[in-house]
Amino acid sequence: MLIGYCRTSTIEQDAGLDAQQSELAAAGATKIFAEQVSSVGERPELEAALDYLREGDVFVCTKLDRLARSVRDLLAILDRIEAKGASLRILAMNLDTGTPTGRLMLNVLGAVAAFEREIMLERQRVGIDKARAEGRYRGRKPTQSTRKTEVDALIAAGVGPADAARQLGMARSTVYRIIGSAK
Repeated sequence: MLIGYCRTSTIEQDAGLDAQQSELAAAGATKIFAEQVSSVGERPELEAALDYLREGDVFVCTKLDRLARSVRDLLAILDRIEAKGASLRILAMNLDTGTPTGRLMLNVLGAVAAFEREIMLERQRVGIDKARAEGRYRGRKPTQSTRKTEVDALIAAGVGPADAARQLGMARSTVYRIIGSAK
């Protein structure tokens, strides 16, 4: 059985969701799970689709970016699919992990994506170092200096450092650093 999954990031993208559903139906998906949520949040329909899979099923999506938010996320999803005895098919890439070539291609694509990310981070570090050397990069403003008054007020009111951190939505270590700088 072909189980389809489609997703758009916002509810305004109805046309995109309709197009994905049509493409999945044309590919033969008999059950389609659709949702309109950001990939960084909870994806209940993805969870439902993965739970619905049975041995021998094929999990189908139109594009890789509609399924996974990162290589790590993709591999975790793929592990869940394979643990059920199912395979993954990505229509836009003509990729099917039910074949040895499909599994190889997915691993190669994952490695390329990880490589691209590392190269991007390296370029970013080089750019930051250059900007620092030229005096144009200052980094983010330290939390300590902007939130010191709030921390001091809570501590003076008898609130413990851990509770103060929780109330202010900051790391406990930052609260302790602020308290330590006052001495």
